[in-house]
Amino acid sequence: MECVEINPSGNFDAWEPSKLSELRKNEICDLLGQKLLFENTNLRVWEVVLLPNERLPFRKSNMDCCWVSMTAGLAISRSDNGKINLIRFAKGDSSFWESENDHTIFDLENIGEKLLLFHIMEFKPA
Repeated sequence: MECVEINPSGNFDAWEPSKLSELRKNEICDLLGQKLLFENTNLRVWEVVLLPNERLPFRKSNMDCCWVSMTAGLAISRSDNGKINLIRFAKGDSSFWESENDHTIFDLENIGEKLLLFHIMEFKPA
């Protein structure tokens, strides 16, 4: 995975007004994916499928998570702190993020020419 910061934290000047408005309305979804594939007392497994030019609206994560890219592609992700990243995924890329008793708010927009498919594992607190 290649990740390039194209807008720094704290700077919302480059944001599209519609995205900034969506974030400020604070109607943030707490479901990490579009489809829940599996759930038990310890784990939720989500699926995210984005066609070219499709966007996953802002999501909030309060738990430790990891994700796996099932396809290669190109996306933009915005964070609630203003940061915007350009991300190039290879099939099989994965990463882990810790909530550290905080939350993460992000969106994901497929700006490539191919379908993006991800599986996200959300670890429930013990």
